[in-house]
Amino acid sequence: MGKILDKISNGKVLVSDGAWGTFLQKKGLKTGECPEEWNLSHPDKVLDIAKSYIEAGADMIETNSFGGTCFKLEKYGLADKTFELNKAAAEISRKAAGEKFVLGSVGPTGKILMMGDVTEDELYEAFKVQAKGLEAGGADAIMIETMSDLDEARIAIRAAKENTRLEVFCTMTFEKTVIGEFRSMMGVSPADMVQTLVDAGADLLGANCGNGIAGMVGIVKEIRKTDSAIPILVHANAGMPIYRDGETVFPEQPAEMAKLIPEIVAAGANIIGGCCGTTPEHIAKIRQVIDDK
Repeated sequence: MGKILDKISNGKVLVSDGAWGTFLQKKGLKTGECPEEWNLSHPDKVLDIAKSYIEAGADMIETNSFGGTCFKLEKYGLADKTFELNKAAAEISRKAAGEKFVLGSVGPTGKILMMGDVTEDELYEAFKVQAKGLEAGGADAIMIETMSDLDEARIAIRAAKENTRLEVFCTMTFEKTVIGEFRSMMGVSPADMVQTLVDAGADLLGANCGNGIAGMVGIVKEIRKTDSAIPILVHANAGMPIYRDGETVFPEQPAEMAKLIPEIVAAGANIIGGCCGTTPEHIAKIRQVIDDK
């Protein structure tokens, strides 16, 4: 099985998976429960989610490990199980993926460096343990995602790069400002992130969450303008969230999302998948458009 970057360098546009959090809730995950703990207590339910995206045509699936650093797990009294929970997450997705790829999901810690919540060394160690667990479970790449702080993203990339043999990907989350520019919550632009994260060792960059696919087109163009060669991944929401009947919903239907796929490929995206609100149906439609293209 060739590496993900090999497939991209051969000119392939690849399809990633969709949302996990909402899917876990549908399977019975309750508010206040630890999603990563399900890798040990409900592995079959986690496996079902992973399989559903492979069956929809995804070339790669993530792992149920987004909140898998010791900092997130300590809230549930599970910090001592960090390696074990991440290893189990990767093993489950590996079982579902077969010959397809597994992306070991690594989310932000919730700690803010500039506020003195945590030191760089503590962050590095936390990401190192998580990345090593994901590698041990059979992940093909580390997918650092939903980052808003450039320093945290940089440290996570370095920890994964220096302590595993895996490809290391990183996406940040951007939202449009009132004057129409894309910025992370910490004020980072897509152009700002490129050099810092490439220097840290990222093999691929991109954006996830924060935007529907329409918003992602502008972000991809900005990254591509800064770096013409770096592979780009996009995990877009199913449109922008709206509040309806007491709950937040993502309104974009699979066919609506799929309509914009040619535009985002033309902008320079190499891997396309979904974030909040996206389902196996969304991924199946994306797959169809890319195959037809």
